[in-house]
Amino acid sequence: MKLSSNKIRIQTVQYFFSVLVIIEIFIPVIWMIMTSIMYPKDLIALPLRLIPERFTFSRYIEIFTDTKIDDAAYIFRIALFNSLIVAVVVTAGSLTIGSLAAYGFARLKFRMKKTLMMLTLFTYMLPCVALVLPMYFIFSRLNLLDKKGTLIIIYLSFIIPFIIWVMQSFFGSISKSFEEAASIDGASRFQTLLYIFVPIARPGAIATGILAFLMSWDEFFYSLVFTSSLNGKTVPVAISEFNGKFTIDYGMISVGGVLASLIPVLITLVFQKYIVMGMTSGGVKE
Repeated sequence: MKLSSNKIRIQTVQYFFSVLVIIEIFIPVIWMIMTSIMYPKDLIALPLRLIPERFTFSRYIEIFTDTKIDDAAYIFRIALFNSLIVAVVVTAGSLTIGSLAAYGFARLKFRMKKTLMMLTLFTYMLPCVALVLPMYFIFSRLNLLDKKGTLIIIYLSFIIPFIIWVMQSFFGSISKSFEEAASIDGASRFQTLLYIFVPIARPGAIATGILAFLMSWDEFFYSLVFTSSLNGKTVPVAISEFNGKFTIDYGMISVGGVLASLIPVLITLVFQKYIVMGMTSGGVKE
């Protein structure tokens, strides 16, 4: 009976703290959604109105219908498409290049392999502040500032090392028997990668690809430095521009946050099972 009562107490404490964590996570999200549909007078009312009497979706309508080039709502809509283009291209490119390199590090033997792997990880660990000045000088000389292609190149430079580091562990955990069987059947190295390793490591690749998408989607610093117009401006920078010189539009900031979060959330929900599989899979361990 004592063991049973102690177990109940432990479970009660665990549930209590689990509920606290869930509340702490979701309260800011709920408040952001509420703020996005509240009237301005309710946002600045004292005392604060947690549940306002009326709601409005005019900000969402403004985001998708505003045609004034100088308005923040129009800028945000264009920035949303810019971010989507950059994130999709970076995710596809980094997965392709990174997976090929990761396969080489995991399955091939060559000199200084560990050293090159450490150097690859080192490039990922470098602070962006230390790199921004030389990169700005280079892209300025090449006349590549304020372009989506510039952001794609920059994002690939630090996302590819991340892909290599993660994917090489997936490829390295796959049994050599698959590779030997493919070699006996006459498959080339590329065919072995394409038809054997890629399907087995697919859950890991999808989970890693989602992380790569989020890294490029949420990146702010490089986008702020290297873009100045609608040609390359992304969502994080556009949201920051809802802050005026004398006022802060909390409602539009919240709308931008909701819309910027919606695409990653939908992608995560669609590929949820692959994320779980990617954490535990990796082929047959030896």
